[in-house]
Amino acid sequence: MRALYTASTGMAAQEMNVELISNNIANMRTAGFKRQRAEFQDLLYQSLRRVGSTSSDAGTVLPTGVDIGSGVKLVATPRVMSQGVVTQTEKTYDVAVRGEGFFQIELPDGTTAYTRDGSFELDPNGQLVTADGYTVQPGITVPQNVLTVSISATGMVEATLQGQTAPQQLGQLQLARFINKSGLEAKGDNLFLETEASGTPLEDVPGAEGFGTVLQGYLEQSNVNAVTEISDLIAAQRAYEMNSKVVSSADQMLQNTSAMLR
Repeated sequence: MRALYTASTGMAAQEMNVELISNNIANMRTAGFKRQRAEFQDLLYQSLRRVGSTSSDAGTVLPTGVDIGSGVKLVATPRVMSQGVVTQTEKTYDVAVRGEGFFQIELPDGTTAYTRDGSFELDPNGQLVTADGYTVQPGITVPQNVLTVSISATGMVEATLQGQTAPQQLGQLQLARFINKSGLEAKGDNLFLETEASGTPLEDVPGAEGFGTVLQGYLEQSNVNAVTEISDLIAAQRAYEMNSKVVSSADQMLQNTSAMLR
C-alpha cells in the first residue's frame, strides 16, 4: 500500500526536523551560534489522470487531474544569520560584532575559517587567539609590559605600556562578509568555512561600508529563541504522530483485506 511508504517519509522527515531543533536548543548558550531551520519538498507524483489532457474526440480538456504524491523529503537546513543578543562580559579580549561580518581565523593547516564568536584570549607569546589557540587574523601581539588594551569600534587595537603615556597601536582587526552567508560550511568549534555557494569573502575594517562595528568587552550570544524552538518541536512531534497514525490505519486496512481473502 502506497500510504505506508508515504507516511514513512513523513516520519523520517520529522525525525530529522526534531534532530535539528535539538541541536538548536543544545546551543542556546553557544556564543555566535546561528540557528538552523528545516526546509522540505514534496516527492514525485504519479499522474493517474493528467490535467490538461483531452477527454473526448471533440477535444475537450480535463480541467483537473488525479495526482498521487509519494511523500516528503528534507532538502536544506539553512542557517538563520540574524544578529544575536550582545551581552557585556567585561573581559578585555572579548569582542562582539554588531552588524555584518565575521572574524577571520587561521587554522593549523593554513586555511582561513570564519566565526562570530569573539571570545579571544592571549597565547604564551601574547598573540590574540581563539579558545582553541587558533590565530586571529591579522595577527596581533600584545607586549608583556602592557597596562591596558583598548579595541575601538573600527577594530583598532591600542595598548598603554609601562612608562609611556601615549597609547601604542598594536594592529587592526578586520572582518569578512559573504554575499550568501547561509552557504558557509559549519566546521564545528564555532567556525565556518568558505564554499562555492557562499562566494569569496569581502574583507575590510569594521565600520566600513557594508560592515558592522565591534564592541570590546561584549559577546554575541546565540540567536536561538527558546519559545520558537519549543513551538517548532511541538509541531514536529504532532506531525510525526499523525504520520504514525497513517501507518497504523494503512496496516489495519491491509489486515481487513487479508481477513476477507481467507
